[in-house]
Amino acid sequence: MFKNKSLVKKARKLRIRKRIRKKIAGTPERPRVCVYKSNRYIYSQAIDDQNQAVLASASTVEKEFREKNKKTKTIAASSALGSILAERLKKKKVKEVILDRGTYPYHGRVKALAEALRKGGLIF
Repeated sequence: MFKNKSLVKKARKLRIRKRIRKKIAGTPERPRVCVYKSNRYIYSQAIDDQNQAVLASASTVEKEFREKNKKTKTIAASSALGSILAERLKKKKVKEVILDRGTYPYHGRVKALAEALRKGGLIF
């Protein structure tokens, strides 16, 4: 009857993640942009699932990001992170991506990151 709430949350997140990953797969031409959000930082990677390789990554922990932005928790920080990742993917000649938001709803910092990727010239 009484369950550990943290185990229930982990199980729910795992179900959501599996449901999303059944539908999404990255290719070399169209990699999957995976987003992970902690309370303090946000991380994103462009992953080629066929070759099991990370094509590009960016996070609010990086020195390049921290030189330009002081805050890491804000929507503006997520937007700046999205433009950095878009720039790195453009150097790799990637034009299209698939957004994997993980277990997070599409609003706030995740939405800001996605819109910055679109402004950077990526299509999804």
